Amino acid sequence: MITAIKRPAEHLVRQFVGKQVLVTTSILLAFFNMSLVALAQVPRSEPTVPGAVVLRIATFNAAMNRKSAGELSEGLLKGDSQASKIAEILRAVSPDVFLLNEIDYDERSAEVFLNRYLSSQDRNEKTEQTPWKYFFAGPVNTGVDSGLDLDGNGKLHEPNDAWGFGNFPGQYGMAVFSRYEIQTEAIRTFQNFRWSQMPGALRPMRSTPGSTERESYYPDAVWDQLRLSSKSHWDVPILIGSKTLHLIASHPTPPVFDGPEDRNGCRNHDEIRLLMDYVSGDSSGAYIVDDNRRTGALAPEAAFVIAGDLNSDPIDGDGRAEAIRKLLEHPRLAKSPAPKSLGGVEASEESKGANLKHQADPANDTGDFNDRNPGNLRIDFALPSANLKVLASGVYWPSKAQSPEANALVSASDHRLVWVDIQLQ
Repeated sequence: MITAIKRPAEHLVRQFVGKQVLVTTSILLAFFNMSLVALAQVPRSEPTVPGAVVLRIATFNAAMNRKSAGELSEGLLKGDSQASKIAEILRAVSPDVFLLNEIDYDERSAEVFLNRYLSSQDRNEKTEQTPWKYFFAGPVNTGVDSGLDLDGNGKLHEPNDAWGFGNFPGQYGMAVFSRYEIQTEAIRTFQNFRWSQMPGALRPMRSTPGSTERESYYPDAVWDQLRLSSKSHWDVPILIGSKTLHLIASHPTPPVFDGPEDRNGCRNHDEIRLLMDYVSGDSSGAYIVDDNRRTGALAPEAAFVIAGDLNSDPIDGDGRAEAIRKLLEHPRLAKSPAPKSLGGVEASEESKGANLKHQADPANDTGDFNDRNPGNLRIDFALPSANLKVLASGVYWPSKAQSPEANALVSASDHRLVWVDIQLQ
């Protein structure tokens, strides 16, 4: 089921009371009025042209994944401290449009999060010009059983045999939230696009026993069916006045948890390449087919922002960095400094470990990961198209000196929110 909807919180109360979920008015009111810490707002950019529209776009891997289907939704209804912290961060940054990675997908999780954690009216009056009204949530490949032995261990129906690794359908899902109307009927999804459909795909190879030759890790019968996107790739058009902004959302697989064949590294590379081909504005993306069988890539004149946890650092880490570097250098993308934070520098200095070997500026890091390996990395991106003017950007990772409360709060996820202010030309 695909959902893009505008609903008030009171509808949600009626909906779940009708399903005999024990939610009382007093509990709801107490929950809506709950506050963690008063975080300083990230200042918004002013337009460089009078009357121009300035938008803040963000991406955030919120790490709101759970162990079983429906667990996240049930927890959100009862009251979830992690979700409350995530919502506080979102209010502090106050993006107009944002992508959440790792919010388990089912028919209600995104809506419950929106209405119970983001839509408190007293908070909106204090921190937002207008509330978030719209969201889009759709199915993903994680946890969807392929019926094939994808990891070659002779067993079927395991998490590694799903089209994207997961213990249940929808685990590690994603959702887009917006203050502006989402053009639902124009959304394109690429959940079912097959990896073998990509010209020159980076097909994983392995050594042949007793030979110096190499063979495909996936037999032809598997390779011909294997989906490229480990979650999904989305093109979500958003109406901004008379103009349309395309949010290009995805969450490629981590390039680890495999063997010498580097199947996840190859897949991560090509998931990022799909993004690049889709926005190239030339014949590079002519091969792309969406889930409604519509062919072709994004129109060359379209304005877009590529957003998501791309699981690839352009300098450090274990991925095939050539793909993310090519994307960052692509002429269709705006040229602007990488988002920074003081908290990233502080965390790198305190953690040491693998960070001591890194070559990239820790101010650009977007995740606080295992100190031994891989260390902190820049793997979350919000990348505007060249026909948009970039006014400012940042990683929401305050240092302890800037804000002890906010510095503690960001540990709700191992990733940090990345934002960019753009001006529609």
